[in-house]
Amino acid sequence: MEVTEPFPIKALIVDDEVLARNRLREILKKDAEIALVGECSSGEEAVQAILESAPDLLFLDVQMPEMDGFAVLEALPPERLPVVIFVTAYDQYALRAFEVYALDYILKPFDAERFRRTMRRAKTQIRQVRGSVLNEGLLSLLTELKEKPKPKHPERLVIKTGGRVSFLKTAEIDWIESEGNYVRLHVGKETHLLRETLNQMEERLDPDQFLRIHRSTIVNLDRIKELQPWFHGEYRVLLQDGTQLLLSRKYREKLRDLLGKAP
Repeated sequence: MEVTEPFPIKALIVDDEVLARNRLREILKKDAEIALVGECSSGEEAVQAILESAPDLLFLDVQMPEMDGFAVLEALPPERLPVVIFVTAYDQYALRAFEVYALDYILKPFDAERFRRTMRRAKTQIRQVRGSVLNEGLLSLLTELKEKPKPKHPERLVIKTGGRVSFLKTAEIDWIESEGNYVRLHVGKETHLLRETLNQMEERLDPDQFLRIHRSTIVNLDRIKELQPWFHGEYRVLLQDGTQLLLSRKYREKLRDLLGKAP
């Protein structure tokens, strides 16, 4: 009986970071089942490359200027979608990866064991769908997501603790403090550390509910109990649980506008 070799899996890398593309390329070069068909540094390039090369597997960066990874998928005809592995530096972006057609996600910097597990899943799925159209349920899901208006601000965040993934409602957050390239979420008596800067978190949260009151602090407006005059035009912000935070002069005007009254 003649034994036929498996067809190579055509892979495309899409990431605006050169180092990330280089790292992925070096890893994939060692896999005999993978044939790298191209690399792209922007969402616009990615859409064109996917339509031209028809990859089986797509490594897709979530955060890219002008056109992010989710916009790339939405720009493609459903029947041209490859198997997708999202690449991100931030855990919370995994939430949207779960909500669109994506096999999995991997975090930067890449964890070798996680990468191997993800690739095993990808190869299994590609072999199952090769030679046929994608699962009708997945096509229906993507169509629904395209037609459904997406909330501008997330209502949940992805929290990873001890290898477990859970979802946290943003409305449950009391306040947030900066810890370098991380933020610490204060939720009642619990705290959660996320790999994201305070500036990035401020951009993602609903400004009608969350306000930056200091260069290192964001507060949930629903948790504010009282404002107390402090020194040099600054104020102490007293939360309902007794926590005291500092409102700097730089952010006082914005808080006054939101509350509809001057402190």
